[in-house]
Amino acid sequence: MSDHPAAKPRGGFLTWALWGAALIGVAAVLYIIAQASFKPTQPGGLKDVAKGEMAKLVTPAEATAGPAYSFHDAEGKPVRVADFKGKVVVLNLWATWCAPCVAEMPTLAKLQAEYAGKPVMVVPVSIDSPTGVDKAKAFIAQHAPLTYYADPEMKLPFALKPTAEGMPTTVIYGADGVERGRISGGADWSGPDAKALIDRVLAG
Repeated sequence: MSDHPAAKPRGGFLTWALWGAALIGVAAVLYIIAQASFKPTQPGGLKDVAKGEMAKLVTPAEATAGPAYSFHDAEGKPVRVADFKGKVVVLNLWATWCAPCVAEMPTLAKLQAEYAGKPVMVVPVSIDSPTGVDKAKAFIAQHAPLTYYADPEMKLPFALKPTAEGMPTTVIYGADGVERGRISGGADWSGPDAKALIDRVLAG
């Protein structure tokens, strides 16, 4: 009879240990599911709408704010990406000597017109040399409602993290000034593919 009281505590301990292990396993599974569920909402989560003309979109591995480097507006005043905070920014690096840049500019103008009155700003930054400024200004003037911006020292492409791979490069920033994604090479920004992308960034 004296053996029975000692047997019960051992059985109870084993039962609780098994239940504890089971609960830890369930918690681990729930954690993994939760992590997977939250991934699409992390900064740059645009791949599900990056279709057609926007299929080349590359999203950042981590949240990265626009570079602190200043380019210039048409009057020569310094401007940074952070100055447009509160708006979705479509930063386009281009030059008059770049054929794909010239080809896509009318579509960027249409994109800006599509979002007239909304917090979306298309910012085409020319990296033409100082001798090409007049030509670049005249070209942008033909594509209202775009505004001329310039980086004659050609440093902005290298100030981006990672650096721009070539021309044109278009970087999309959210209203918080954080990069959401970028496209290297030309694209048609005037169609439904681009609108779906920008609408998603506008929605936050």
